Amino acid sequence: MGNCCSVQIGLENFIIRGLDPIVGHDNYVCKLKQTLPTLSVALQELRALRNDMQREVDPAEQRLLKPFERVQLWLSKAETMITEAEKLNADGPQQMNNLCLGGCASKNCLSSYKFGKKVAKMLKKINDHRSNGAFAKVAESQPAASVVVRPEERPISQESMIEKVWSCIEDKDVGVIGLYGLGGVGKTTLLTQINNKFSATPNDCDVIIWALVSKHSDVGKIQDRIGGNIGFSDAFWKSKSVDEKAVDIYGVLCNKRFVVLLDDLWERVDLNQVGIPKPSQENGFKLIFTTRSLEVYGEMEARKKIKVECLGPEKAWELFQDKVGDETLNSHPDIRKLAEEVAERCGGLPLALITISRGMACKTTPGEWKYAIEKICEVQMHGNYIINSLLSACLLENGGEIGGEDCVKMHDVVRDMALWIACELETKEENFFVKAGAQLFEEPDVKAWEGAKRMSVMKNQIEVLKGTPKCPNLRTLLLSENKLQVVSNGFCRFIPHLMVLNLSENIGLGALPEGISQLISLQSLDLSWTSITELPMELKFLTNLKMLDLSYTYDLRKIPSHLISSFSKLQIFRTWCTTSGDYPKEDNVLNGDNENLIEELKSLRHLNILTIPPIKSLFALERLVSFHLFQCCTQALHLRHLRESNVFNVLCLENMERLETLCFEGCGSIEEIKMEKL
Repeated sequence: MGNCCSVQIGLENFIIRGLDPIVGHDNYVCKLKQTLPTLSVALQELRALRNDMQREVDPAEQRLLKPFERVQLWLSKAETMITEAEKLNADGPQQMNNLCLGGCASKNCLSSYKFGKKVAKMLKKINDHRSNGAFAKVAESQPAASVVVRPEERPISQESMIEKVWSCIEDKDVGVIGLYGLGGVGKTTLLTQINNKFSATPNDCDVIIWALVSKHSDVGKIQDRIGGNIGFSDAFWKSKSVDEKAVDIYGVLCNKRFVVLLDDLWERVDLNQVGIPKPSQENGFKLIFTTRSLEVYGEMEARKKIKVECLGPEKAWELFQDKVGDETLNSHPDIRKLAEEVAERCGGLPLALITISRGMACKTTPGEWKYAIEKICEVQMHGNYIINSLLSACLLENGGEIGGEDCVKMHDVVRDMALWIACELETKEENFFVKAGAQLFEEPDVKAWEGAKRMSVMKNQIEVLKGTPKCPNLRTLLLSENKLQVVSNGFCRFIPHLMVLNLSENIGLGALPEGISQLISLQSLDLSWTSITELPMELKFLTNLKMLDLSYTYDLRKIPSHLISSFSKLQIFRTWCTTSGDYPKEDNVLNGDNENLIEELKSLRHLNILTIPPIKSLFALERLVSFHLFQCCTQALHLRHLRESNVFNVLCLENMERLETLCFEGCGSIEEIKMEKL
């Protein structure tokens, strides 16, 4: 039987050997010992080449480059070959076990023949495929910019403004563009329209990136928003450090033509720290940002600034009536005229126009519209209205100008009547204690303090406040125009709800009492015309303070760092310091360059009335005028000893919206004051 088996194997091999010349192939069985190890090596090399190429393709795709189709096809074929070759390798040991007679024959000749043939063919395919895998580049730029179209509401025509921004984008010399203006004026809407214009206008940009910055965003959050636009959005990437993210972002953007749109900047963003390459004429990169602050515009090194203005009367009315609707406007003959008045009160601010018009869209009676007109006001406007009404009714008289501000006075008879009416309100617990100009030499007695809610002892001869009155209901305390020199340290201990404290025109008062920090409800503090030498740091606990007046404090030598900026609710800040012939002392804190004070004032977002210390250089004036907050709230400006130029152009102050008083002092070198458009 053994001999028969050998004869059978030999015969099968002879038959297969005889087939080789017919099919045009070598003896696949005899060469299996050589081809199988060679296949294993070729497979290993193909895997390495596939991995290397994939490592080039993956980051290219992250940079929003498009892999060439021939590269994608090569990788796809390589994957198929690797799978098939791995199976042949796995079956190899079994096939090798079938070999006999030194590898020239097989116990299962037909199976070994077919396997050997597959190995030889696979080896040739792999070698050919490897030789076709030499690519100089694996990807190319996308044919069009990648833009995420953002939803937009186009309530008003902004075509002219859009074209103005677009012309800056097309200007190769302009890399950074700043859009600035009031909150609610339409900066975000304009930026959205610019973003969407990239999707509809031919351009050579690869990617448009939108990122909302806002007031409290840190670098990491900005990076996450930018990363989401360029393929970095998984949790692993977000867990990286700021420096690692910056490297990744920079690696993508430095190889692309990009536009970054940053919305709502409140302070400078360090582009290097984020990973944004600095735009230049050479690289063609563009950065466009919106801000309320001209200071931020300067700090971002913008080459072009574009102010987003409030709407003119016609556009404002067009927007307002569009939101209110014709049905409401035509619901009564008087409503259209009333609506025009409401729209006018909005001052052309789109956000105010839209918000108020939507709220009035269902109001169809004249009474509702008249009520709305009455309620549109800030508190200061309401106060002005009351004063003007009293002036018109001759219940107040014009008192002329004191310290650069218009004043009013009250006739004695009218004053007595007002006091009588106030005293009648005692039953309603509206208790008034008024002894103004009563020639008092001492503070009121204990009973007067305990029962009062409003107290005025101004224009008396009081020199010392030595008591510790218990007055839990006291809201207003007017002590101005006395001869105060000392206020006892316990004076503030039992006045927890005091909101208004006026110590002005007490020339002998050199210090505030210890414990003033206990007046946590205080909203108004008037220290003008006093001799205080410093503001105590404990004032920082007066977090509800809305008005601080330091005018004519000629002896003030120290304002602690970070004190003024701690008054986050401050709306009125006055430091006017000049009258005819009088000057602050040399070491007065308001007599220097005031850089630190100006920096702290920049952080006070609620300021609406500001008179600041003297400005002593045109550079300092330019910096002041460039900051939007100061444009909106500066009421009085004092220029002292300007010597850089003999000509002063008043129109450099054209953006100072609330400026009422402009004082030149010691500016003898100025020979000409002109009004010339900048």
